[in-house]
Amino acid sequence: MTNQFSLEGKVALITGASYGIGFSIASALGKAGAKIVFNDLKQEFVDKGVAAYKEIGLEVNGYVCDVTNEDQVNSMVKQIEKEVGVIDILVNNAGIIKRIPMIEMSADEFRQVIDVDLNAPFIVAKAVIPNMIKKGAGKIINICSMMSELGRETVSAYAAAKGGLKMLTRNIASEYGEYNIQCNGIGPGYIATPQTAPLREKQADGSRHPFDSFIIAKTPAARWGNPEDLAGPAVFLASEASNFVNGHVLYVDGGILAYIGKQP
Repeated sequence: MTNQFSLEGKVALITGASYGIGFSIASALGKAGAKIVFNDLKQEFVDKGVAAYKEIGLEVNGYVCDVTNEDQVNSMVKQIEKEVGVIDILVNNAGIIKRIPMIEMSADEFRQVIDVDLNAPFIVAKAVIPNMIKKGAGKIINICSMMSELGRETVSAYAAAKGGLKMLTRNIASEYGEYNIQCNGIGPGYIATPQTAPLREKQADGSRHPFDSFIIAKTPAARWGNPEDLAGPAVFLASEASNFVNGHVLYVDGGILAYIGKQP
């Protein structure tokens, strides 16, 4: 059974994976046997990422690339194929969020979020699918969000992009499933990362941060997720164990989407 989850000999590209959720997912895929390649916008971020992987015992290849730029993506994919091998697994992880009330958000700010969170996954998937077709196999994992299903104040662009990414996931599965390509999504809940640390800090009086209390109350698991909680789902969706799972979004949210909340 464990052989079904092995990624030995596979090449996995995880975008924006020098830190955070992308780093955790890439680390899990690497420990399952995959050769890890990743990108970031600047060489300094790539270098820090390579060093961080080395600390946990993984030798990886990092590339400077803006995933919203189709020419740069095509060049990076060709370089990866030359230096490491044809990409078997793509994780579209790179993303941004701008928390701005909709009527205060400029159209350019809205477009930037859509560009990174929706257009970039299209561009990168488009670059790797042809050789997946030639190999007769491929795995694409799009990092969606609970905002693929829910709305919330100040995240109109992010929710629009992640909702679109959910449907792009389903369409890739529909269009290329016959070539043994599976495209699925992971929808993380609220994950305890350095970026969310300020939202979990104790207040001066020792009480929880209001947002922390809100998340704990809305989550049946009564905790924030850890980046490690995404490891198993990612390995599953990248492995042969999920060969008949296609067009699905796996929400790793501690049960938030299933829960209406406690009665006041």
